[in-house]
This record gives sequence, C-alpha cells and structure tokens, in this order.
Amino acid sequence: MSSQIPTRDAALALLKNYNTSQSLIKHAFAVEGVMRYMAGKYGEDKNTWGIVGLIHDLDYEQFPEQHCKKTEEILKENDWPKDLIRAVVSHGWGICTDVKPESTMEKVLFAVDELTGLVATSALVRPSKSVMDLKAKSVKKKWKDKRFAAGVDRSIIQKGADMLGVELGELITDTILGMREVAVEIGLKGEA
Repeated sequence: MSSQIPTRDAALALLKNYNTSQSLIKHAFAVEGVMRYMAGKYGEDKNTWGIVGLIHDLDYEQFPEQHCKKTEEILKENDWPKDLIRAVVSHGWGICTDVKPESTMEKVLFAVDELTGLVATSALVRPSKSVMDLKAKSVKKKWKDKRFAAGVDRSIIQKGADMLGVELGELITDTILGMREVAVEIGLKGEA
C-alpha cells in the first residue's frame, strides 16, 4: 500500500516547521504556483504538482550542505509517497543529487526552480514591481546580462527547457503565468 498524498495544509505546516525565512517561503509559493499552472497545461494533477513545488526546498534553510538529502529523510519519516520524494530530490540533479529528472513533473520542477528567481528579480526592477505586466521578452533581455541575478544558474534552466523539449521563451512565459496566480502571496502583485 502506498503512502497518501499529503494535504497542502500538511505540506505547508511541514515547510514552516523547517523554514522561517520569508524569502524561502515566497520562493516555495512561487514554485508551487508554477507547478500548479504547469500541471494544468500538461493535464496532470494540480494538487500533487503544487505540493511538490511547495516542499521542494524543505531542508534548504536549516541544512544547506545536505540539500535534497535531508528533505528525502524528512519526507520518508513523514511517510510521503515515494514518487513525490523522488520528484523533490530530482530537482537537485547534477548539483547535489544524482537523481535525474525522468517524469514530466520532475523535469518541470528542475526547469522552473531557478527560473522563478530570475522572473521574480526581473519583476522587482520594473516600475510596477509586478509579474502582472511582465513579459518573457523582458526576462530574456535580463537573461543575457550575466551580472543580473548572477546567482541564477541559467545553464540549469536551459537544461530543463531542453529536457522538456520547449523553447526558453515558452518556459519563461509559462513561469510568469504560474507566478501571476500567486502574485499576492509572493509579493509581486505590484500596482499593475
């Protein structure tokens, strides 16, 4: 018998049990929003994908040196389904794990995790400070400037887009649209 998919409330409580940083919690909400949006696009379960996005950086604040490995332990202790644990761990592929993203859900998480950071930073330098009026073209312009959001690993985003077989512009647009759905929660509703 497989483990039950946790409720969003249970996942959020677990996230907040290990994370107090508002920026990390907003990042979790951003990735959750994009994962829910992408699940709809791919005809998959929005709740499951959203929960994976919400919890993906569970261990990052307290155990940055054991990123993904500690999350795997915590989720196993909490009897999470194996496929969700695998999906979460796979977002660290080539960085801190050797679990390669294989399912569409895993590939999407891998692709959008870093990208949400670039989109958020691109939104914050706009007069509106909002994702509501942000376009992929603006993000692509920032993409080329390696000093802009220098901590964002563009090669991971590109690798994710390639794994999904989508153009970078399409992935950026989808990420913006997903983040618009949680714009208030992530502080990027702005004045638009």
